[in-house]
Amino acid sequence: MHVLDLIARINNCVEELDFAAARMYMEENIDVLNENRSRLKSNARELLEFLTKRLEAGHQPLTRKDMAVINTVNSYASKFDLRGLKVIVRDHSLLFLRSDIEAYLNSDAKIILEGMGAIPKAAS
Repeated sequence: MHVLDLIARINNCVEELDFAAARMYMEENIDVLNENRSRLKSNARELLEFLTKRLEAGHQPLTRKDMAVINTVNSYASKFDLRGLKVIVRDHSLLFLRSDIEAYLNSDAKIILEGMGAIPKAAS
C-alpha cells in the first residue's frame, strides 16, 4: 500500500471513530507513519503518539484473538457464568498474567477474576 493511501485510510478511520481499524493500520506501519506524521490529522497523530509510547515502554499490542477472549470474559462476568469463566481462564492463562489486562476488563470481570485469583487484587 502506498504511504499516501495508508495515511488517507487512517485519517478516514479516525474521522469515522473507527479507532480499532486505525490502530491496526498504525501498528502494522508504525515506522513509516512516524516518518510522515505531519500528514496525519491531529487525532490520528495523538493515537500514533500513544501507540509509539506503549511500544517503547515494552507493551505488546493485543491480538484479535486476545481481544476476543477479553470480550468473552467480560460477557461471561456480566452474566455471572462462572463455569465459562473458569474454562476461559484455564485455556488462556498467559493472557491474564499481563500487567495491562485490567484496563480491558469491566468491573464485574475484575471482581470475579480477583476473587478467583486469576489477576492480582487491586491495591486500595
